Amino acid sequence: MGWLAGIRAFFARRRPVILGLALGSGGAKGMAHLGALRAFEEAGFSFSAVTGSSIGSIVGALYCMGFSWADMTGIVESINKKEFSKNLRPFADMAPFERFLGGYLEGNIEDLPLPFAACATDAATNECVVLRAGRTAKALTASAAIPPFFRGVEWEGRKLYDGAFSNAIPADVCRELGAQVVVGVDLSAFSKAEEDKGRIERLLGSAIGAFTPVKTLADAKTRGYHAADVMLRPNLYDFRATDLSRAAMDAMFEIGYREAKERLPEIRAAIAAARRRKRKGGRERT
Repeated sequence: MGWLAGIRAFFARRRPVILGLALGSGGAKGMAHLGALRAFEEAGFSFSAVTGSSIGSIVGALYCMGFSWADMTGIVESINKKEFSKNLRPFADMAPFERFLGGYLEGNIEDLPLPFAACATDAATNECVVLRAGRTAKALTASAAIPPFFRGVEWEGRKLYDGAFSNAIPADVCRELGAQVVVGVDLSAFSKAEEDKGRIERLLGSAIGAFTPVKTLADAKTRGYHAADVMLRPNLYDFRATDLSRAAMDAMFEIGYREAKERLPEIRAAIAAARRRKRKGGRERT
């Protein structure tokens, strides 16, 4: 090829690898996301595309707005947990949560400084709905509206529920945003097996399932594993999605931090491999 094509290929190879982050669902276990973000910040990693489901979408949108893990920890500490717990009742309206999030995330998704998408689940089709435009705070409530605690969120003629049912760790969506290396975080990698649950816990789970308008798709989690280069799996077995005590939240933060620190070499290796592919691709084009 000519000299101009060669110059273009050279600069293409010099561009940094686009690093993406896919944050999984898990309620209060999302404190582990903040711990992981601390480890990433200390390692000098910055993400250029972020996706999330449920609590992962909230953390992801705040990251894209420019909030650090320390900022987000401050937001969590500012929450009146008694008032928050009052809203955890069957089919509660998400409007109070939308107002709360709107205080930190004004405007639309498409106006965020970084590419972002939240995943929700369509009540009529049970399909994953990728939210890449529209009011940020409302999109996050749709992504986090877990039944039967919350009612669905109306969005452009659809009723949407928690994204965990259809795409719990949206690494595939992160690739669609342009990420060349995707790091995922699975908050439920060590969930309690059905046979390990007590009788009352199993009965309660069955009762909740009977009132849930959407079902978990067979590939709701595996699609994230297939699309991610590195999947973090903090061991949160001893915690529930509703654990709001200070001790539990501090412990989950620390577990997320340690897991991310231990997996940093894998992430660096994935980035190095992507750079090699770019260099090879640039040579082949020239």
